[in-house]
Amino acid sequence: MASENLITLTEENFAEEVTNSTIPVVVDFWAEWCGPCRMLTPILEELATEQAGKVKIAKVNVDEASNLAAQFNVRSIPMLVFFKDGVQKDTIVGVQSKGAILSKVQAL
Repeated sequence: MASENLITLTEENFAEEVTNSTIPVVVDFWAEWCGPCRMLTPILEELATEQAGKVKIAKVNVDEASNLAAQFNVRSIPMLVFFKDGVQKDTIVGVQSKGAILSKVQAL
């Protein structure tokens, strides 16, 4: 991962990073082979840097964490899932603009 502000999620750290988080979390379900996912990564890196301390931006590689992908019913990627107080609040699928993602975060 290019940004130190992006968190890589696994089944082992998901609860600690998302469920127990005191700030909102945006989880990006993605895969290495997914072109749109790669297009979304720089946008998420920017948001992670700009919103550090206000929101966590995290990534789940669906090929490496298939149980998490199944748990959140991931059918298409990239899929962004928005959490507040450990509860899933919203979901968007596909490449989104920075503004669209930020407005979802601010709605939390």
